[in-house]
Amino acid sequence: MKVPHNTNRIEAFSDGVFAFAATLLVVTLGIESSETITDLDLKSFVSFAISFFVLFTFWYLHYNFFRRTSYMDNWIIALNAVLLFVVLYYVFPLKSMVNSWFSTDGMTRDTLAGLFELYGVGFTLIFLCFSLMYYRAFKKSKKINESLHLYFYARHFALFVLTGLISILIAYLKIGIGYGLPGILYSLLGPFCTLHSYLFFKKYKNL
Repeated sequence: MKVPHNTNRIEAFSDGVFAFAATLLVVTLGIESSETITDLDLKSFVSFAISFFVLFTFWYLHYNFFRRTSYMDNWIIALNAVLLFVVLYYVFPLKSMVNSWFSTDGMTRDTLAGLFELYGVGFTLIFLCFSLMYYRAFKKSKKINESLHLYFYARHFALFVLTGLISILIAYLKIGIGYGLPGILYSLLGPFCTLHSYLFFKKYKNL
């Protein structure tokens, strides 16, 4: 007999992982000892604040997935596990990138390019998991209206994956590293997502 999955247990475990990630941000707050106390406080506060709200955004996206569908199977559980694993690791290159804004010695092109690549890999993997989770739920959904919503978000987050891959490529080729082109490319998400929403809702007018 097939035992149904308990989504409450999955959500509870996921919330615990997000809470642990937030705890790690606090534990690592201001561990650099080479700065003056004033610079340390400013850099630590800004890097913590940005990392925390990025983490909160990921939690909110995760929360929305479970509000939009009640479907659960082993594939979604596996993708959720990968997502949580990457989230735990992701906040640290993000903090390093923010800290680099305050560096008095600066960073070499190679170091900054490597940081952009690492950031891009984490970003891409996280939204790849979201996209695949939505796509899996879409394939299994038996309600037409819900199915279209899930399909929309699967495609929506696929655009994030595409943008992340472009950023990684630009960083690998070291194009525009001096003025942060791999990071600026993420601003493409605005027009990409707007265009996708317009075309999707135009095609599925009954959504």
